[in-house]
Amino acid sequence: MTVVDTNALRRIVEIRSTRPGHVAELLAQRSRPDTLVGATGRLMLIATDHPARGALRAGSDALAMGDRAALLDRIVRALARPGVDGFLGTADLVEDLVMLGALEDKVVIGSMNRGGLAGTRFEIDDRFTGYDADTIAATGLQGGKMLFRIDPEDPATVQTMQSCAHAVGDLAQHGLMAMVEPFISGRSTDHGGDGRVRNDLSTEAVVRSATVAAGLAPTSAHTWLKLPVIEDMEAVLSATTLPVLLLGGEVGPDQGAQFAAWSKALSSPMVRGMVVGRSLLFPPDGNVEAAVDATVEMM
Repeated sequence: MTVVDTNALRRIVEIRSTRPGHVAELLAQRSRPDTLVGATGRLMLIATDHPARGALRAGSDALAMGDRAALLDRIVRALARPGVDGFLGTADLVEDLVMLGALEDKVVIGSMNRGGLAGTRFEIDDRFTGYDADTIAATGLQGGKMLFRIDPEDPATVQTMQSCAHAVGDLAQHGLMAMVEPFISGRSTDHGGDGRVRNDLSTEAVVRSATVAAGLAPTSAHTWLKLPVIEDMEAVLSATTLPVLLLGGEVGPDQGAQFAAWSKALSSPMVRGMVVGRSLLFPPDGNVEAAVDATVEMM
């Protein structure tokens, strides 16, 4: 059932064009949870910050996330399911959702660095073009998320690393969560590769990225790691004492196998929740509610 219709979109555009200050009022007035973890004792977030980095693909559809009305509809339906604690996204989507009334009593994490546009020559230079710590605090969000890709061959990595370290420290000063999503990355130029940035999901690479991310900034007291689910999660989870959130990742052709991998990883006490976007918003069978409910059940 569609919940975001033409009338809802018309109201959003009307507010944006005639009463833009009302958006800040709605953010200030929204009810907020007392803690980061919900009824399950873990944190379940719907993530949709991909479009701001030009990454619109879900499964075989290259423009799946390019239709804003359809995307908002899927997000609102997912957020309404029991056990979903909140949302992670850029300001444009957060503001759309608060105008739709979908963020009441929800944890909201602002996406901070979206400058490393997908498929560009400067992709590893993940500049902070989204939220900053002061705005996250001022608008009543519960934390900020940053992507931290380490390319051993690209000098731009060190700029991203320094910016992430500053962001972690700034969020900590406000007493807010810093969610760091680290990867060892590189361009696939060998053996006829297309030159696009790929993340190394070997055990060694994921462990290494987690240890580097954990050491960012003068304090890690408010840092959570967002890590991919790989086969040897035991080694990954043994690499840190920071709370870990599982990354849902790409839409997989075998949803059952994907769910089984998530369930196995969730059995670890180190895992404090999940952050999932495309896998739940664009499941292979199209049933958003069933995909979300199945994931919550694992929690």
